[in-house]
Order: sequence, then structure tokens, then C-alpha cells
Amino acid sequence: MMTGKLLGDGCFTKQKGRKPRFQFIHRAADFDWSQHCYEQLKEFIPLNPPKYKMVLDPRIQKGFTECFFVQSKTDVVITKLEKLWYKNRVKKLPIEFIANYLNEPALAWWYQDDGHLKQERGIPQKIILSTDNFTVEENNALINIIQTHYHLTFTVDKQNRLILYDQFQILYFLRLIEKYIHPSMQRKIPINTQPKSLAKTTTIYLPSSLQLKKPTYEINTQLEKLKGLFDLVNKKEGHIQFFRDHYQWSRKKTITKPYRIIINKEHKIYLSKIKQITGLSNSRIIEWCFRK
Repeated sequence: MMTGKLLGDGCFTKQKGRKPRFQFIHRAADFDWSQHCYEQLKEFIPLNPPKYKMVLDPRIQKGFTECFFVQSKTDVVITKLEKLWYKNRVKKLPIEFIANYLNEPALAWWYQDDGHLKQERGIPQKIILSTDNFTVEENNALINIIQTHYHLTFTVDKQNRLILYDQFQILYFLRLIEKYIHPSMQRKIPINTQPKSLAKTTTIYLPSSLQLKKPTYEINTQLEKLKGLFDLVNKKEGHIQFFRDHYQWSRKKTITKPYRIIINKEHKIYLSKIKQITGLSNSRIIEWCFRK
């Protein structure tokens, strides 16, 4: 949790001649998140409860922001962590330490502090982790850690932030951390919407290596596997395993051939549900049925 917080809004303050203290500040609207973090961490480090504070903010018209401020007392653990995360009072990411401790709760806390989900009509478009205060080298190291641990391929945008665009990866990322998302941070998970139903006649793009003589019949026959796939990905563990087994395949580019077909009603329902859970296109899901 401390790792997630220090990647996000947490920091160490230190007055000259004194020992460091850990602190974090959140806007007043996120008081419940501040309180939750305090409650979770107070068992391990000596924290004071959230305290109301006015913070100068030249970005807004009134010139200040209402916040809640949480600060610790001094402690040997805090002193050790400050030495690890700061060099000459400048935050420097301890890459090896982060690689050891960036587990799912840490990833969730980091995301809730500094993450943003852009979505349109309930469909995720991209995830942003605001890492603009880190160096390019540090961000590249974070990308490598996340790739190694979770097979997620973040990139760095022009503002030096970590970005994830691929829906298959976005929904897997959110599934990894869903257990640790606090109710006050519901804005950072997709809006629940009804799966979009398919049209009566649908165009499907399948690898040209598949030679289909009776496309509608052959495709619908393969789609008998959809119920099993839905039962798998509908559970967190199954979804995660499915992603890890197929993330490389999902990124592979192949030459495709279009097929204009009618999909059976029951298969359309499962296709829509699986697409909503995984973010894979209908064509990719059907391709999986042929590969299985």
C-alpha cells in the first residue's frame, strides 16, 4: 500500500534537523478515499487522522483548494523508506524495491491516486497514469516492471504519462485491481451498460488461412464453444488466466478475409457478453473458437 501511495500522492517531508514524516493530501471531495487510506495504513505506521486544510492552487479562480491532509509521526520505518525513496530530498524511484512490491493492491492504490479512465458510453478508451513528475528513465523502468509482472504494454505520451490504449489490456488491468477499488473511486471503473447486440447480418474478419466453404454453418458450429469461454472469463481468475494465455496472440497482426454471415441468437448474446468483459472484438473471439 505504501508503494502504491508513494507512486501516487504520497511523499515524505523533512524539516532540517528532524526525522522525516510521511504524508498525503487529497481534495475534500475525496475525503472518503483519504479516510480509507488512513484506516488501512494506521495499523502499520503512526498516522494522524485526516485534517481539513486549504491549499494554494493558482490553477483555479478562487486560488485555493479544500483538501484533507494526512501526516504521520516519526518512525524508524518511515526514516528507512525516506532514505530509499529520496536522494538529497528529491524523490528518486527505487526501481528494485518497486519491482518487489508492485502487487495488485499497490497497483490499485497507485491507480486510484493518479490514474484516470477515459470512457465513452461505458466503453473504456484509455487508462492514464499521471507520471509526469518522474523522469523518462523512471517511467521506462515502470513500464518494464508492469510488463514483466502483468503483461501490460503501457507507453509514454508527450506529457510523460503512462498510457494504455488496448481494450483487451484495459479491462484486464481493471479486473486485476477491482477487489481493491474503494466505493468513492467508482468513477475510475467502467460504467455498467447493457452489452451491445449484434445486427442480424454481421461481417466477421477471420484469418485468411481458414478456408471456409459454408461460413455461416461452420462459424456457428464453432460458436458452440462460447458458453464455455463466457463461464471462464466471467470469473476474475479465469479472465486473468485467459489474458495471460492469449495476450501475445491478441497483438499479432494477421491477413484476414471478411465473411458476411447470420449468427444464431444464443451465440450473439454470448459474443456480446464476452466482448464487454474482455474488450476483444467479435472477430477475435470467433477466431479463438477456431483456434481452441
